[in-house]
Amino acid sequence: MNLPNKITMVRIIMIPFFIAALLIEFPFHQPLAAALFVIAALSDSLDGYLARSRNLVTDFGKFMDPLADKLLVCSALICFVQLGSVPAWIVIIIIAREFAITGLRTLAAADGIVIAASKWGKAKTMSQMIAIVIILIGNWPFYLINIPAGTIMIYIATVMTIISGVDYFIINKKVFRTM
Repeated sequence: MNLPNKITMVRIIMIPFFIAALLIEFPFHQPLAAALFVIAALSDSLDGYLARSRNLVTDFGKFMDPLADKLLVCSALICFVQLGSVPAWIVIIIIAREFAITGLRTLAAADGIVIAASKWGKAKTMSQMIAIVIILIGNWPFYLINIPAGTIMIYIATVMTIISGVDYFIINKKVFRTM
């Protein structure tokens, strides 16, 4: 297993520790949860950079890297529902989009078509991760017009999620022509 793939696997292994730090109350559990999430999120950029710059891109990495991102983001959002930080309907939209795009990619792969990440998909992931970090740090010091920045960012992330999902289906409508 090459270094980028090892970093991806470490990101997945970090998820239960992040969840525990977020949900189990102990001294400094919230800053620890935020730190774990930030490290995991930044490792996504690192493994991608290493894979591309060192020509270490693998099928394993192409599959596991986005899966690790989805697991990390969805874990945080589901925990936020339990904690009352994010409405369930937002999390449902985000997770439904992830399932829909995964299904689209599976259909495409069956026809030998590879669906690469789009600029909208990358922007969606970035907006979700920023929203999660802001919520994790308790919206401090970010309040905009008396509305917590995490609330504003999670709505932006939801809009980005919808836009990127629609974009994937429009750009890849050829996948459905073979059905």
